[in-house]
Amino acid sequence: MAAFFDSLDKKLIDFIHRQKIFFTATAPAEGRINLSPKGMDTFRCLDEKTVGYLDLTGSGNETAGHLNENGRMTFMFCSFDKQPRILRLYGTGRVVRPDESEWTSLITAFELMPGVRQLILMDIESVQTSCGYAVPEYQLVRERPTLIAYSEKKGPDGLEAYRQEKNLRTIDGKPVYPAYPQ
Repeated sequence: MAAFFDSLDKKLIDFIHRQKIFFTATAPAEGRINLSPKGMDTFRCLDEKTVGYLDLTGSGNETAGHLNENGRMTFMFCSFDKQPRILRLYGTGRVVRPDESEWTSLITAFELMPGVRQLILMDIESVQTSCGYAVPEYQLVRERPTLIAYSEKKGPDGLEAYRQEKNLRTIDGKPVYPAYPQ
């Protein structure tokens, strides 16, 4: 049932683009595993071996903290329509912040949204497909407008203050970034 590949092909990229939700998983060497649902048209396949998403300001910043420590990352996509399929991408992730030189060239692949915090990129080491026969069928009702509205209301200065207060350490107390611009 499961099949492994070294990279994405057009069929798998098309599958990814049809999904409205994806999941990220990271873990520190010791501490809690982080598994986060994501959506809002933030995921991009940059090429057959590189993917990433536009990371928006949220309640925590676990993914960046774990990637800073060890880079291990998994993305998972589940089909919730009639085509049963699960797709996992395994690889090494990293964070690119707006103050870094490569931001300018990378951000052009994404639609900017209020609350953007950083890009999370992954170099794919392995791709796995499996059946997804036990995943139920669901329909998307709508995207939630809450995070965008919250970010617009806070504004750039309010978001930066929030990040400084809430997003510089993981829930296990580990630093999120090697050095964060003050």
